[in-house]
Amino acid sequence: MSLALDLVILLTSLSHVSVSPYTKVEESFNLHATHDILMYGVGPSNLRKVRTAFSYDHFVFPGAVPRTFVGSVALAWLSDIVLRIGVWFGLFVGKFDIQVIVRMVLASANAVGLIALRRAVSRRFGRSTGFMFVLLSITQFHLPFWMGRTLPNMFALLPANLALYKLIDRAPNSTRPSKTNVQWAIALLTFTTVVFRSELLLLLGPLALQASLRYVSVYDVVKAGFLSGLASAALTVSVDSYFWQQWPLWPELYGIYFNVIQGKSAEWGVEPFHRYFSSYLPKLLLSSLPLSGLGFVLEARVRSLLLPYLMFIGIISGLAHKEWRFVIYVVPAFNIAAARGAAWLVGRRKGSIFGQLCFLAVIGMLVLNAVVTFLSTQAAAANYPGGAALQTFNDHFASEKSVHVHISNLAAQTGASLFLHRNAPPFYPGLPVPPHTKWVYDKTENLSLADLTNSQNVTHLIAEASALEGNKHAHGWTPVALIAGFDGWRFHGRYGLRAVLAEGLTGLGNMLEMRRSGKLVILARNGKT
Repeated sequence: MSLALDLVILLTSLSHVSVSPYTKVEESFNLHATHDILMYGVGPSNLRKVRTAFSYDHFVFPGAVPRTFVGSVALAWLSDIVLRIGVWFGLFVGKFDIQVIVRMVLASANAVGLIALRRAVSRRFGRSTGFMFVLLSITQFHLPFWMGRTLPNMFALLPANLALYKLIDRAPNSTRPSKTNVQWAIALLTFTTVVFRSELLLLLGPLALQASLRYVSVYDVVKAGFLSGLASAALTVSVDSYFWQQWPLWPELYGIYFNVIQGKSAEWGVEPFHRYFSSYLPKLLLSSLPLSGLGFVLEARVRSLLLPYLMFIGIISGLAHKEWRFVIYVVPAFNIAAARGAAWLVGRRKGSIFGQLCFLAVIGMLVLNAVVTFLSTQAAAANYPGGAALQTFNDHFASEKSVHVHISNLAAQTGASLFLHRNAPPFYPGLPVPPHTKWVYDKTENLSLADLTNSQNVTHLIAEASALEGNKHAHGWTPVALIAGFDGWRFHGRYGLRAVLAEGLTGLGNMLEMRRSGKLVILARNGKT
């Protein structure tokens, strides 16, 4: 049973990668850094080829602030092991297969973190709570969907979960974690804060305070944090100064200066104090939100677990710019609390009306989770038109020897990653090389349709569909394919009710219709189709 639950967690994370294999712009830095490490290697001679056709992507598109390469290096090395085995058996045929493998490796690593937590939950709170933890986690959308995506937050998720694992992996009647486990938890969170996500300092503070007051001495906490911080800073400065060719460079410290001290994060939007509590947590947790409240009320062990995470949300709510990913680390802790509440409900005596209602309530909440996740997954899979467009483009013009395609900003932001540059170098050693390798995939920004029409080098476009409306320069191009994207859901209430009565589940499915519209269009210069 234990192994089966672990396998369910792993397969759930991998299935989300399979259903939605493309990526978006917020994932691009780590994805492309991993691509470059795999394709070019990490030798000094490769890094010196800056701003050429064959160079690391971050020299061409550096972004607003530098990001760490530490996670990308680890991910590339782990992926390389899997890729070498796959190449040996002939399992992979192209670059895009590598993107899927890279994401599956990251998803698997984060699944290992959840598996470790599940085992600690079973030991601390009982097998029924561990079972409920799995059901709640796999029926949510955000955590399983994103844990295989190359956001910096997903690299931070694994050590953050391992820190939580260290704090709860103990006997049911234990009053405190061991000194070693506390120090490991502090060290892991310090490492994560220093290297990956500086906002975790706001979680490290409450956890360190709780540890100092209840578990170990202040000296033990400071010692673990100081040693880990020193080693982590040395690691990130060494690695990132090398890859960015700047000395010294500490990306997360730079990010704090840029976003907090200079206040630049507000340029990405300002939201009210209550947003995490009123909007983001309900979306992240779904049914785990009310169930975690029940667990909090029922048991002191749950209150002790959740208190630092609640303090973290309260403190980070003081920052003007808010995003759900900044608090994704609290989801496993809330799921543990929710699992305890759910286990209490299903443990009521089934012979009573109350017990039966409690059991049905838990089943209903899990079903609600599954329905929301199913719809969200369908919507997400249709929300990467750039990836779909470039894949379609590669297939449609596969026989062309020479192609220069300009990829619009929307396409680049919604899935047109370097792993989809099928017919242009670099190529992973051992993979089949396509017959035509002289294609140019051009992502030059701020070019109008007039500029592209006047540039005779450009043979094809992947452009925003809306950009063609009324544009006099569109006559020089022939539409080849229209790529649709997700717009929302349409509810057919009256028709749906009749259909449900007449057709059952088939009619129920017809109650909701996915609305899609053309987002991108593939264009060929007249005479090039």
